[in-house]
Amino acid sequence: MTKKIIAVVGATGAQGGGLARALLADGEFAVRAVTRKPDGAVAQQLAAAGAQIVQADADDTASLRAAFAGAHGVYCVTNYWEHMSADKEIQQAQNLAEATKAQSVAHVVWSTLEDTRKRIPLSDDRMPTLHGKYKVPHYDTKGSSDHFFDAPRTTFLLTSFYWDNLIYFGMGPKPDAQGQLGFVLPMGNKKLPGIAAEDIGKCAFGVFKRGTSTLGKYIGIAGEHLTGAQMAQALSQALERNIVHVDPPPSVYRTFGFPGADDLGNMFQYKADFETEYCGARSIAQSRALNPELLSFSGWLAKYKSRIPL
Repeated sequence: MTKKIIAVVGATGAQGGGLARALLADGEFAVRAVTRKPDGAVAQQLAAAGAQIVQADADDTASLRAAFAGAHGVYCVTNYWEHMSADKEIQQAQNLAEATKAQSVAHVVWSTLEDTRKRIPLSDDRMPTLHGKYKVPHYDTKGSSDHFFDAPRTTFLLTSFYWDNLIYFGMGPKPDAQGQLGFVLPMGNKKLPGIAAEDIGKCAFGVFKRGTSTLGKYIGIAGEHLTGAQMAQALSQALERNIVHVDPPPSVYRTFGFPGADDLGNMFQYKADFETEYCGARSIAQSRALNPELLSFSGWLAKYKSRIPL
């Protein structure tokens, strides 16, 4: 019997890569890895594992339609941090959605986040408005793009903070002037839902395996909900160094000067101000049901602590 095809956008990236590898390991579905760089090392590794490699670009709807042709399912994800353009990300989401509709894809999983303006309107001065029309641009662009997707054929996957940001995004422990290592998280004693990037893909795999039962639903995923102090303690144990939680106010974090500091400062403030709602939307038990291999933060550290720069 011919296997149903799952097309994975961003198959060489963090989320899509985890999904593509999970699909290949399971074998129920045929895997179509959609990437802009079909000749890259990661794409070639996926090809060697049995994936079909297809070149497409989220800026090019025609290429997406070709990539999704004949697919039963499509995993859709965008990467705001690649270009940091809200308008570009919204257009890419619309392109993805239109291509899935054009090819009558039966099951779309859209990697999304909350539109924070539903709880903090632009008129609310608790945090600054950015770019004239956003509170947390990389959240608001995704949340406001949900309507592009045909809800009866879509599962909306609410993701969480990647612990991998400690490796790749410069969020790991940093020394102060006295050499004391500090882990910066401007959320006071509020809990941050976090997850291993690879587990996002594995949870998405669990969604596809469940078939039609998740269509039209929002499913939030996380590996653990932890305070900054708890994360610092886990880091101390794993790295065998004394690491303290550093907790600047979001208003100070927004002034740190790196690209996107204002966006992230607003993001952390939103998560702290709406801790109950934000954590409540991301069930660890549900995530583990989708992905029995779900890592805790300590489990993630056991695998990847050597990659965290100090």
